[in-house]
Amino acid sequence: MLNVSTITDRDQWNNALSALPYAHVLQTWEWGEFKRATTGWQPMRLAFQRDGEIVAMASVGVRSVGPLKVMYISKGPALDYSNSTLVAEVFDHLQSFAQKQAAIWLKIDPDVITATGIPSGDADNPDAPNPTGQAVLAALQKRGWRFSGDQVQFRNTITVDVTRPEEELLASMSQNTRRKIRTAEKKGVTVRAGTLVDLPTLYDLYRMTGERDHFLTRPPEYYTLAWQSFIEAGLAHPLIAEAEGKAIAHVILFHFGKTCWYIYGASSNQERDRMPNYLLQWEAMRWAKAQGCSTYDMWGAPNEFNETDTMWGVYEFKRGFRGTVTRYIGAWDYAPFVLLYQAYSQLWPRVLKWMRR
Repeated sequence: MLNVSTITDRDQWNNALSALPYAHVLQTWEWGEFKRATTGWQPMRLAFQRDGEIVAMASVGVRSVGPLKVMYISKGPALDYSNSTLVAEVFDHLQSFAQKQAAIWLKIDPDVITATGIPSGDADNPDAPNPTGQAVLAALQKRGWRFSGDQVQFRNTITVDVTRPEEELLASMSQNTRRKIRTAEKKGVTVRAGTLVDLPTLYDLYRMTGERDHFLTRPPEYYTLAWQSFIEAGLAHPLIAEAEGKAIAHVILFHFGKTCWYIYGASSNQERDRMPNYLLQWEAMRWAKAQGCSTYDMWGAPNEFNETDTMWGVYEFKRGFRGTVTRYIGAWDYAPFVLLYQAYSQLWPRVLKWMRR
């Protein structure tokens, strides 16, 4: 029997979360507060205990839609997904919780691996189904959960095992990637740690990248809050590539438990021939390794592994580092009231379209 309670202390939450399997930085106290401040999601932090020991946790973001609610457990919940009994108990509670809260839907998207490699398979990344992930998928389907039409986070990524010696990491990369790392060094690119003083520079480069690559960027206050709060909490670490004393590229690494995520990256329109992004990734992996991380997550890969996917260009860059293509189960919705969920699913895209106009 699980006992479920809420945790209201930051250190208690983060410390307990870091000890659980599948802990993610988007389940930390800081992420809940960031989403509360910027988008209005109110965090409810649930701890599942058995015999006085916390065995699962879920930071549930809640937003009101009139008298009803929508709920999202970003990159969670965290628990041992190989324990089918525990999985069933946690899902039972979450479903009951969503019903009592009059939720239109409850969305989860934990980093549970459904398979590694490319679906069609290739020499570097053969398709390999993951038994735990396959069992979780089967459990969700049996319970009536729906694969969500709104995949908030990347469903696929590339992960690098940074427990290996640096020489082995470098040697495993493609010849072209190693050459470009050396090119950056030969052309005078250096990499240093960023600080809070660098926040305006980090944003300027990020805005420039968004304009060049045609992705949406938010006002500077949004990123200042995200980056500053996580840097101050010791959960984020910027690395800045410079040439002749000028910042030309950066990455902002988020880290929690044994994982380091490359979530933000940017580069100038100038000096791109110096290949700063390649050196930055190598230094990021070295930094993650030095911090005791076991996994470096490159945060994003195509949904469909072909050249028509919008992520293909980024994927071409990332796969040169010879990580493992990792495919997660993705986001799944539980709908306590099916007709309401169907009506909302049909109406909400139209509302978004109208708002964007």
